[in-house]
Amino acid sequence: MKVKKRGFEIAKGWEDKGINLPVRKTAHAAAYDIEAAEDVTIPVYKPGIKPTLIPTGLKAYCQDDECYFLISRSGGPKKGLLTPHGFGLIDADYYENPDNDGHFMVQVFNCSDKELHIKKGDAVAQVMFTKYLVCDNDIAGGKRKGGFGSTDEKKEN
Repeated sequence: MKVKKRGFEIAKGWEDKGINLPVRKTAHAAAYDIEAAEDVTIPVYKPGIKPTLIPTGLKAYCQDDECYFLISRSGGPKKGLLTPHGFGLIDADYYENPDNDGHFMVQVFNCSDKELHIKKGDAVAQVMFTKYLVCDNDIAGGKRKGGFGSTDEKKEN
């Protein structure tokens, strides 16, 4: 049996929604294209507005010493589509968390002058997997207790 290293799966609740697993478009592409799982309308940005979350219907798994980045596509800014931080960092322990099964979503702002309409199946971001390093005196412990935005919450010891 082949051991799973990293990859994508359909998140719970999205199994019958026609979600496509991500693919790299060329042999030397570093990232996998991510599609919107449903139609989403993104309002024009104004101060105080929260980012719009675009569901993907996906979860991703990777090794304990890896994470993945959710990155803007190069064509996004041409349309006015920007991610608030430029990228999102998702930890390995987000996979199958009890709050949302590890379903990751794409956070975006619309910096154009009109509403943007994203259709199901439109490519909205990319995912790149990577290893990370820890310091000699690292003492991280505990277990993730929640889903999106839960890193700042208390963890179980």
